[in-house]
Amino acid sequence: VTSNMFGDILSDEASQITGSIGMLASASLGSGTRGMYEPIHGSAPDIAGQNKANPIATILSAAMMLRFSFGLSKEADAIEAAVNRVLDAGYRTADIKGDSPDAPLSCTGMTSKIAEALAEAAEK
Repeated sequence: VTSNMFGDILSDEASQITGSIGMLASASLGSGTRGMYEPIHGSAPDIAGQNKANPIATILSAAMMLRFSFGLSKEADAIEAAVNRVLDAGYRTADIKGDSPDAPLSCTGMTSKIAEALAEAAEK
C-alpha cells in the first residue's frame, strides 16, 4: 500500500489506538506468498532479559504469516481469537495494564495464557 518508510510511520501511529506499540503485528509482503512478519516495536533494550515484553505483537505476526504466506486462515483466526479471549478476560502485560489493580503478566505469563486459550478452543 505504501513504501517501507511511510508504512513504518503509519504503523507506529496506529499503535496508539491499541494503547501500546507492543500490540501490533506487521507484514512486508512480496510477490506471491513471500513476506516478512514482525512486531512493529523495536528491541526494547531497557527491558531485555527481564521477562517484561508484551508478546502479543509477535504472536499476531505469526498468525499473519500463517494467513498470508501459508494460506492457513483457520489457524490464524484461532490464534487471533485466543489473544482476544485472554484480553477480554482482563489479562494484561505492564505496558497495557493501565490503572488496573491486578499485577501485570510477564512475557511468559501472557504467552502461556494465550497458548492455554488456543488449546482450550482446539478441544471444543
